[in-house]
Amino acid sequence: MPLRDKERLIRAFAAAIGDLVDYIPGPDMGTDELTMGWIKDEIGRAVGLPREIGGIPLDEIGGTGFGLVAAIDVAREHIGLPLAGARVVVQGFGSVGKHAARFLAERGAVLVAASDTSGTIADQDGLDVAALVARKAEGRALHDHPGGRKLSTDAVIEIPCDIWIPAARPDVIHAGNLARLQTRIIAEGANIPLSAEAEQALAGRGVLVLPDFIANAGGVICAAIEYRGGSESAALVLVDEKIRANTKAVLDEVRRTGVLPRTAATSLATERVHRAMRMRRWHVDMR
Repeated sequence: MPLRDKERLIRAFAAAIGDLVDYIPGPDMGTDELTMGWIKDEIGRAVGLPREIGGIPLDEIGGTGFGLVAAIDVAREHIGLPLAGARVVVQGFGSVGKHAARFLAERGAVLVAASDTSGTIADQDGLDVAALVARKAEGRALHDHPGGRKLSTDAVIEIPCDIWIPAARPDVIHAGNLARLQTRIIAEGANIPLSAEAEQALAGRGVLVLPDFIANAGGVICAAIEYRGGSESAALVLVDEKIRANTKAVLDEVRRTGVLPRTAATSLATERVHRAMRMRRWHVDMR
């Protein structure tokens, strides 16, 4: 969309939610620091803002991808997978996927495939993550990269790897295609990328699935710190601390009881909400 048209659309959306004062907008698919700046200008509240107006630019620093790697680090210890040399596949090389790939590569992992809307690029010897990130920053497609095999977008599902990261859209893995996955860990960078049936079946195959609201919470944590006036460095420290602790708590419960990671994560989150509700004057027990 032309930038002028996008600005008009985003500002109109901001005006429409002006009275919803408990809703604090933040960036997601198709939006970034600039668009959050437009919203802040219209209604006086938003997170993920540009540094120039005091924000923590989530897309620029890769807060969600940073947290995703913290979750992966805990999970790979849980199954005894060394991170150095681990093969990684990223579906959706956007603001979450590209940063996850970058942080993992810095720790010795090898990106063997990545996809965007143009298709999949793959190389079992490893792709140049920095070159791919630079290409995306220029607004160019992965298929324009001179190296690697060029495959269809859907082919990213079946590339053998140790860590598979869905970082695009919801509902990408389901009963119809889960048999094609060849991985040991799935770290859900996107929201609800796997169906409940797929998560159950993959657990039966010994694949460890890190639930979305545990693994991809880095952006939300950064946003909360920004909204309270905290710094970028403080936000990243808290992202690492909280996501590591939550991932460990979930996996400890999985090991203790044998439940699915999502079941353990939901139980953990629900209990925390109930404990917080007991501090409220007009608490109603929802159980």
